[in-house]
Amino acid sequence: MQRCSDKLRSVSKQFGALAALFAPCQMVTAQEYINGIEWKEPSLVTPGATNDLPPSDAVVLFDGKDLSHWKNASGWKVDAGSMVAGKGAVTSVEEFGDCQVHIEWSAPTPPKGDGQGRGNSGVFLMGIYELQVLDSYQNKTYSDGQAGAIYKQTPPMANAMRKPGEWNTYDIFWTAPRFKEDGSLQSPAYITAMHNGVLILNHFELKGDTPFNRPPAYKKHKDKGPITLQDHGNPVRFRNIWVRNLEPVEGKQTRKPFLRNGNKETEIE
Repeated sequence: MQRCSDKLRSVSKQFGALAALFAPCQMVTAQEYINGIEWKEPSLVTPGATNDLPPSDAVVLFDGKDLSHWKNASGWKVDAGSMVAGKGAVTSVEEFGDCQVHIEWSAPTPPKGDGQGRGNSGVFLMGIYELQVLDSYQNKTYSDGQAGAIYKQTPPMANAMRKPGEWNTYDIFWTAPRFKEDGSLQSPAYITAMHNGVLILNHFELKGDTPFNRPPAYKKHKDKGPITLQDHGNPVRFRNIWVRNLEPVEGKQTRKPFLRNGNKETEIE
């Protein structure tokens, strides 16, 4: 019969072999890249109960009640929680630079007219750069003038229109242009936009403003501007309009980037 002391020695040898086998794995440490930047902690934003509702840091331009956030709105009206396009363009009191814009709109029903004469309006970023609003549901027109187009510059990547009378949603991500002190362009405007959850503009670089009768061009303007909604003679409805100011991420380079492996640090030249 094997004595207890012999059994213990046998087990010890077995576990000793296993320990030796796994020891190298325990000693290995992963090399880590450190960029040397101290980041400012992101601000806390409470999202809306659903993604269409304004988050806690949004400026609400229309909540279905009144037109107090809009200039020149005497020709427009509020009806059943919607602001209805009337005589003259309306312009937001608040002004924005880089921003996120949520806006919902509905083309008139029953539809009347065709081409550019059917459910026509527009969302002007900074009061200058137009994202087209048009009833493009089974309604042919020139491609860079249909719903979701940057007017006279590019069509949308897809026609995501809902039927007249149904609600459409634009979610817009806007980077304002920058100008040098001498008035020349430092960097152009960019736009990313979704229409009813479909990506229609992907970081599109604008060529300038969006006129009907001449080529687009940049002209120096303020760092911030209003949201403008166009009157084109059609009673387009709008609702649930809100805007978030976008601030860049902040960080300070406190040291050169380096690689860390255990206690060893190697700077990257």
